[in-house]
Amino acid sequence: MYQKNTIATINRKGYFSAAHRLYNNHWDYKKNIEIFGKCAHLNYHGHNYEYIVSITGKIDPETGFVFNLQKLKSILSDEIEKLFDHKNINLDIIEFSSINPTIENIVIFMWNRINKKISPNLKLKITLHETKNNFVEYDGK
Repeated sequence: MYQKNTIATINRKGYFSAAHRLYNNHWDYKKNIEIFGKCAHLNYHGHNYEYIVSITGKIDPETGFVFNLQKLKSILSDEIEKLFDHKNINLDIIEFSSINPTIENIVIFMWNRINKKISPNLKLKITLHETKNNFVEYDGK
């Protein structure tokens, strides 16, 4: 079927809805609005985020898996969805009390949490969609 040491990538989608506000505390409100636009408004705003977790590695000849998708589902539920879903990222997630919750910073945070739960022999990439048109990819580099 496949040759020894065959590399493949598995992918799993996930979703969460969350609110945030982009704001730099070292600037006044006017400058924040100039830089971040409506994303800096005082009362926050929300998104329906969609993400794709991609794991690349050798196919295990005993299981046929790169990584068990049921285990990945559980990791994403525990590490991402329970943490972010229906939360205010700025207020409810302590790490973002001092980090601006841009899509770039959120995906790096997600990558760090998931990467701790998988083998170092596997390559992890996350694509995070904030809107239909705006998304970011991060692979740890």
